[in-house]
Amino acid sequence: MNDLLELAIAAHGGMDRFRQLRSLRVRFSAGGLMFAVKGKRRAFSDVEALVDLSQPRTIVIPYPSPGRHGVFEADRTAIESDRGNVLAERCHPRAAFGRVRQHFWWDHLDILYFVGYAVWNYMTVPFLFTRPGFVVEEIEPWTEGHERWRRLHVTFPPDIPTHSPEQVFHFDAHGLLRREDYTADIVSTRGRSAHHCLDHKTFAGIVMPTRRRVVPRRANDRALPGPTLAWLDLKAAEAVAEPVLRKAIRTGNHHGK
Repeated sequence: MNDLLELAIAAHGGMDRFRQLRSLRVRFSAGGLMFAVKGKRRAFSDVEALVDLSQPRTIVIPYPSPGRHGVFEADRTAIESDRGNVLAERCHPRAAFGRVRQHFWWDHLDILYFVGYAVWNYMTVPFLFTRPGFVVEEIEPWTEGHERWRRLHVTFPPDIPTHSPEQVFHFDAHGLLRREDYTADIVSTRGRSAHHCLDHKTFAGIVMPTRRRVVPRRANDRALPGPTLAWLDLKAAEAVAEPVLRKAIRTGNHHGK
């Protein structure tokens, strides 16, 4: 394993602890300019999600309104009633972003796909990079203010839904993730983003950023001060078995609601 990846995994709680976890129940809010432009400014205000750490799968509750929840999977998104009835569904959702409509506004399944894979990625990095098919290479370091960050260039395998096939991850001297550089292809293939990872805390034995802020990135990779294209605030996270949350869905008794 790459020595920087080893350092990062240790700093975020260690592979042994991550392998002990099956699912995380997280509470978060997300928004930003991109959400507003796509007509979904408040789509993810204080929601919960069950994140399956073994495969790309995220259940968002409530979504898009009380009594319903959203299901993201690698090749499917759906909105279900809390009784389990499928109310809307889209197979191969990423391919749908070639339509003209998505350049102007997103429906509930579009934004569910984006947030579903994003949250799944955020909860599994850097452990995700040890899976088969990933290509990880350390590249030249980056100077940010008075800090020197080491960087990993990561090529994702095609079966992993993510922002873009190639991304760069910045880690500080302790191995903590501080920034991600990518282009969110389903939003714009030309939009270079710098994704800042802030205020790390420990949940269920895993260290995670609790504030994420995405801003435009210049051609020289320097981040612009704004606007904030997207943001996500992680408010809580706990290890949980999926049947526990499935019961909460059926009864409507999910945390904080």
